Amino acid sequence: MRDILVTLIVFASLPLIIKNPVNGVLMWIWISVMNPHTQGWGFATTFPFAQIIAVITLFSLATSRAQKTLPGSAITLTLLAMVLWMNVTTLFAIFPAASQLQLAKVMKIMLMSLVTMVVIRSRQDVHRMIWILVISLGFYGVKGGIFTVREGGNFRVWGPIGTFIGGNNEIALALIIAIPLMRYLQLSTDRRWVRHGLTLTMALSGMAALGSYSRGALLAIAAMIGLMWIKSHKKLLAGVIITLLAPLALLFMPERWMERMDSINNYQEDSSAMGRINAWRMAYNLAKDRFFGGGFEIAEPSVFYLYAPDPTAVHAAHSIYFQALGEHGFVGLALYLLLGVLTWRCAAWVVRNSSDDPELLWSSNLAKMIQASLIGFAVGGAFLSLLYFDVPYYLMAAVVALRALTEQRLATRSAALSR
Repeated sequence: MRDILVTLIVFASLPLIIKNPVNGVLMWIWISVMNPHTQGWGFATTFPFAQIIAVITLFSLATSRAQKTLPGSAITLTLLAMVLWMNVTTLFAIFPAASQLQLAKVMKIMLMSLVTMVVIRSRQDVHRMIWILVISLGFYGVKGGIFTVREGGNFRVWGPIGTFIGGNNEIALALIIAIPLMRYLQLSTDRRWVRHGLTLTMALSGMAALGSYSRGALLAIAAMIGLMWIKSHKKLLAGVIITLLAPLALLFMPERWMERMDSINNYQEDSSAMGRINAWRMAYNLAKDRFFGGGFEIAEPSVFYLYAPDPTAVHAAHSIYFQALGEHGFVGLALYLLLGVLTWRCAAWVVRNSSDDPELLWSSNLAKMIQASLIGFAVGGAFLSLLYFDVPYYLMAAVVALRALTEQRLATRSAALSR
């Protein structure tokens, strides 16, 4: 039944996608982030929904009268440079065949991220995209939160199998990214039932993140909540709520959860933590030796034998930063860090230039919440191999659109004042 439902939704959307490529981008985000087809048990689990949506979206964009140029933004140019550099590093990959296969997957993500930047232009489009992201991730937040509360936190929360967010650590970080977006939607509605529903979804998503038993997620939650508090207009009230609810949530979790979190202070005695550090040192040594890095898919015994302090402890990078460094060298890491800095500064510019305009209050609120999402990703991503996770790239596209919309509003205001 679930397989049929997802299939009907996707194919029913195709005429709408042909009519407007924005609908294609929204459907792509839903399929690629939520992966609803993984919740079935039949033919839909392997059906190429994403490819069909992507092809129809590109066709719609090509035949549409809508603007087809990328926004003239430093974020866009840096993303293009990073995409180009990935193709260059693949030419010098240690494992060419495996690297080419991974490059094809990553380029699909990057292509649709760029398409998102092209078509997401209006306030309505941005708002709809945020709703799709919240629905896609909030589904697992509600599901995982209920599971955590029902089981008393004694079992780990996992994401959908075979996806970016399938692991316990990965689903936790995805939910941390989503919570500030939920807060933005809450600030954007006057409907009481929607506000209450989002409050419940945020609470359950937070419990699901804790129920993942992810130590990195705990650090990411702290960073995300801290920035949300800093950006809040009612710091005293927000501080009181955090002070009251955070200890209750932590005390709800069982003793073995506390023991796992306490191991952060004794990482030298934790084999998982030391394995990650060994992988980080391998990536650093590899990047020093190879200007173009190792290319995709370098977590192999032969590579660790050459570059790791402990060649027997073979692990994935477990860090977006060391993943970029190992796979694409210091240039790749620099481009990735520059992309993050530019996105942050662009969001900060939106906040500075929209806070005093009632018509741009939504833009200011969203820019602040995207910053909270990105700081959570920046902290949590330091411990996960999520360099190609698509949600942060969609948020970058949202920031580019916010900047353009804010500039348009400022220009209109300036023209009106000069008359």
